[in-house]
Amino acid sequence: MRFRLKAFSLHLLSSATVLTLILGSLYLGWYRWPGWHLTDVKTVVFVMVCVDVVLGPTLTFIVASKNKPRRVLTRDIGIIVVVQLCALIYGSVSLWSGRPLYYAFSENVLQLVQAYDIDAAEAEAGRLQNPGLAPHWYSRPRWIWAPLPQNAEESEKIVASAVTGGDDVVSMPKYFKPWEDGLPSLRGQLKKVDSVAYFAKSEKTRLKQRMKAAGLPDDQSNTMALTGRGHPLLAVFDPVTLKITATLKAN
Repeated sequence: MRFRLKAFSLHLLSSATVLTLILGSLYLGWYRWPGWHLTDVKTVVFVMVCVDVVLGPTLTFIVASKNKPRRVLTRDIGIIVVVQLCALIYGSVSLWSGRPLYYAFSENVLQLVQAYDIDAAEAEAGRLQNPGLAPHWYSRPRWIWAPLPQNAEESEKIVASAVTGGDDVVSMPKYFKPWEDGLPSLRGQLKKVDSVAYFAKSEKTRLKQRMKAAGLPDDQSNTMALTGRGHPLLAVFDPVTLKITATLKAN
């Protein structure tokens, strides 16, 4: 039993250390609030934790025996480690491909833009035409303004594409502009909580309660939805400086 516990402990420590380094790096670099919530990657992380921290060490505890030949024990643990590595690689690639790159104000909503929302051709076009705001592999999340182009024909094409489930302007870095340039437009799109789309009536009631608890006015036009693949958040703005003072969960 002592041998099994030692093998289990060493395997658990190693697995937990590697997983913590990977998830910690991704979280600190790209997934900090509100990214983790909006990307809704709980399932991927759950699989990684279950396989790498729970299943792997548990199987090692089961197969470890000091009476086994060293070659057989090495083979058994090696198979377990290979399965763990597969889960770790799958999860890491999924999280990297879906890492948050932008929080974009476009038209009347704030949207999370993830790495896989921007295809290679659009990324390259952005690097050529708008290098200051184009994405790179090392890019960290940035707040930007993504207005429709002034060219009416191009704008209509983008709207038609977005309506049919194709690319939207938020996935076209060549059109991105600095966040500050969009603030006058953003001011005109702020609404009272009761007028914000994306939330049910009960959620709006809950959001107003949370705004009051945080000392934020809930009867002014100072809010906008912040959307992603997870449940949307409510972004609350300072009506004077237009800085975001809070991002609140509705559920």
